[in-house]
Amino acid sequence: MARVPYIKRDDLPESQQNIYDNISKTRGHVANVFSALLNNPEATKAVTTVGEYIRYNSHLDPIIRETAILTTANEMKNGYEWAQHEPIAREVGVRDEVIDSILSGKGPMGLPAKEGIFIQSAKELVKNGTLTSRTYQALEHLLGPQVTIDFLVTVGYYSMLSRLIHSLDVDFDEGLTLNDQFETN
Repeated sequence: MARVPYIKRDDLPESQQNIYDNISKTRGHVANVFSALLNNPEATKAVTTVGEYIRYNSHLDPIIRETAILTTANEMKNGYEWAQHEPIAREVGVRDEVIDSILSGKGPMGLPAKEGIFIQSAKELVKNGTLTSRTYQALEHLLGPQVTIDFLVTVGYYSMLSRLIHSLDVDFDEGLTLNDQFETN
């Protein structure tokens, strides 16, 4: 059970209902994580603006984006984000081998270097808060400076969301299921 109430549109003052409406419009619904964050509508607006950029305006290829998100979710033991993004990852074309590698914690072992660098980069960012020079150079070589920033922002954003989800004990949204192989310990 969440530590804060899930805020519905009607719980908000009329002047802030547009924040709820924008989340619903851009994402198709208001997930529990955002309903919990709506206890502070202005903070939610800031958080969701970054998320909208990542999901809809970033120059990062969706396969790379979802690989980074799944790696971040796995490293942070965040089943909520994993359950939200595994179907999206499959939909945009993340290969089963990549998903299995992330789940097993072995990624990037056994994957082509180009795919492996995205997993390695996300793992380093979550674990160390930075990238080794070698990893950064490989990432920038593949993506260029602008898209490398998009990658870093993506991992940072989903790391922040993970901390919020864990801290607020956000419940799974109705209909979400977690891959049986996902380790939550």
